[in-house]
Amino acid sequence: MFQGMEYVYEVYKERSFSKAAQNLYISQPSLSATIKKIEARIGAPLFDRSTTPIQLTECGQEYVKSMERIMDIEAEFENYLNDLNELKTGRIAVGGSNLYTSFVLPPLLTRFTNRYPSVDIRLVEADSALLEQRLFAGTLDLVIDNSLMNPDIYQGHRYQTEYLFLAVPANFESNGRARDYQLTREDILSGRFLDASFPCVPLEYFAQEPFLFLRTGNDTRERADRICKNYNFRPKIVLKLDQQITAFNLSCFGMGCSFVSDTLVRTLSRDVDMCYYKLPPAEAHRDIYFYHKRSRYVTRAMEEFLKITMQA
Repeated sequence: MFQGMEYVYEVYKERSFSKAAQNLYISQPSLSATIKKIEARIGAPLFDRSTTPIQLTECGQEYVKSMERIMDIEAEFENYLNDLNELKTGRIAVGGSNLYTSFVLPPLLTRFTNRYPSVDIRLVEADSALLEQRLFAGTLDLVIDNSLMNPDIYQGHRYQTEYLFLAVPANFESNGRARDYQLTREDILSGRFLDASFPCVPLEYFAQEPFLFLRTGNDTRERADRICKNYNFRPKIVLKLDQQITAFNLSCFGMGCSFVSDTLVRTLSRDVDMCYYKLPPAEAHRDIYFYHKRSRYVTRAMEEFLKITMQA
């Protein structure tokens, strides 16, 4: 109905076919023919050609009113797109486990917010299974996780490598037997443990100690199971938990040994009386990724947030 409305509007503004044709860089006969086609499609004349200058008919007046509303909507949407492109508006939903939402995402989100204060951010904390469900459903734009998601469905952007250690309360007698294998927090922070000459601890030193494991389905739990199996070691599991940070806090109070990542150790704001031990790299090393669904349009906000993660 409003196809070619720019021709009608130019004639309306100029009150002249000849002036409108000049502004549109087309011939007057061509413009007149275009207007007649529009009038034929509508079924009523838009201009009263018997007057000088030409005037709108009653139908033409209603047409122009409707056309101006359309133009206003187009202008409003164009302004929105400009704001969206410059990230003066928009939204982004990011999800992660308790560990990542507590320690990894805050500085990244703060950096993003400082740069783009008008973008609305939603942060969701959940386990890996639920995060993947929400990512697939489209309620989350990005998810940070250390498990491997199906590469046919999800695009992964590597954030950093993470390492698992055995954390043992300092007052456990087993630390005396394993003294030559001990790592301090400073050894972890400096990366000293990465030296190939630094040995992995034999788990049999801790055969009599209680262990705190995560529940089945967690990547840390699966890796801990494989490490124990490779050592032919059967840990005395006294408690199963949902979150790595909970297991570690209980270890700090002497309840048992736990498997923790350097992500957690690096973010400690206080010294804890713990001993750390290196584990076999094949199972202890893993990558952290930011994932998004491949079939989902990558918004400017997502694009800029991913850039910030790569600069971290």
